[in-house]
Amino acid sequence: MAGCSLVGGETAEMPGMYEGEDYDLAGFCVGVVEKAEIIDGSKVAAGDALLALPSSGPHSNGYSLIRKIIEVAGADIESIQLDGKPLTELLMAPTRIYVKPLLKLIKETGAVKAMAHITGGGLLDNIPRVLPEGAQAVVDVASWQRPAVFDWLQQQGNVAENEMHRVLNCGVGMVICVAQEHVEAALKVLREAGEQPWVIGQIATAAEGAAQVELKNLKAH
Repeated sequence: MAGCSLVGGETAEMPGMYEGEDYDLAGFCVGVVEKAEIIDGSKVAAGDALLALPSSGPHSNGYSLIRKIIEVAGADIESIQLDGKPLTELLMAPTRIYVKPLLKLIKETGAVKAMAHITGGGLLDNIPRVLPEGAQAVVDVASWQRPAVFDWLQQQGNVAENEMHRVLNCGVGMVICVAQEHVEAALKVLREAGEQPWVIGQIATAAEGAAQVELKNLKAH
């Protein structure tokens, strides 16, 4: 999926931890990049656009909250259907890997100023990691249809709207910053790569003391 090979490793035997055919596979990678080509967010400026790529579900984050919601609600997740799919399938959908479409975007446009992978911490904690001081991301929550699995979790767990965006990705797996003049070209390349991108917001100058992410059009809960 990411075009990477796992070329070595070791097997740790831990009786009592894994039983039967259970196993755990983990890995990490170290990247190499020319200094002049590092995408670190330092060039992000007011007026830039924010593009988004959809997630496949909760990905690998927020499961402490998800498990607690299921437990407290006493939900039979195998019998619940959302959008014609079992809830178990929606909750366990594999995490999307964005490497190939992002590499295509970077190579073909050279327009990417910053990228934020929306993992644990949601939009509110991940976007600030790639913003320079004084920049604020203004995100329009009404710009996408939140997948039903997140609405179900919010309703069953009585989770505040702001908290949803601090713990879960709410349907957004990746946020990309480009200059306004490159928006259409970037969207075109991403669509050619099989993605369904959209404009999720823009960069503004942060007021003194303001949060680095402003969520517009939050629905009442």
